[in-house]
Amino acid sequence: MAPRTELHEKLVDILGSRNVYYDPPSNIKMKFPAIEYHLSKIDSVRADDKAYLFRVSYDMTFIEKLPNDDIIKKLLELPYCSFDRSFVSDNLHHYTFTIYY
Repeated sequence: MAPRTELHEKLVDILGSRNVYYDPPSNIKMKFPAIEYHLSKIDSVRADDKAYLFRVSYDMTFIEKLPNDDIIKKLLELPYCSFDRSFVSDNLHHYTFTIYY
């Protein structure tokens, strides 16, 4: 299984629904609670003029109508996942994270 697909399935398991969206287009109507994520950065380590190690990071947002600490804690249990910030927009709570996968 590809790393991003593996991450996607882990997020589905944590959320308990298929409302996990990778880089959703603007015409998609998201259902909540949801997790939206997209590719943020790829770092590479080079030696002998070749890249031999890649670190891929994703910006991830958990979106919910009411605060839900259980999902936040489960996301933070993922390796190399860190909390960035939270905010409310359109009466939805947003919790942003960075994850290296």
